[in-house]
Amino acid sequence: MGVDVVEVARLAAALERTPKLRERLYTGEELLVTRIESLAARFAAKEAVAKVLGAPGLPWTDAEVVNEDNGKPRLIVTGAAREAAEALGIATWHVSLSHDGGVATAVVIGETA
Repeated sequence: MGVDVVEVARLAAALERTPKLRERLYTGEELLVTRIESLAARFAAKEAVAKVLGAPGLPWTDAEVVNEDNGKPRLIVTGAAREAAEALGIATWHVSLSHDGGVATAVVIGETA
């Protein structure tokens, strides 16, 4: 299990300061999200995935949060993150996102088969 929190204003400032940062942190699907609070929660999920895997330094876009038709977030893990997950026997991912009061939070669980 991994948990992370992100200060929304701090992420907003970083994205403003470094315009190309969005493309380094988020997939094309994630970039369709326009609310900074939702982007912050997705970034927290990426950090939480790295904590689950014990593998900092993975490409940010290897963990993607998309919304299902009913609005529920779903985590897609690809590339080096997927390889690390497979090495740990992780077969299923669970993610919960929240934001309030200027803080975004994510909880990620990697479940073994």
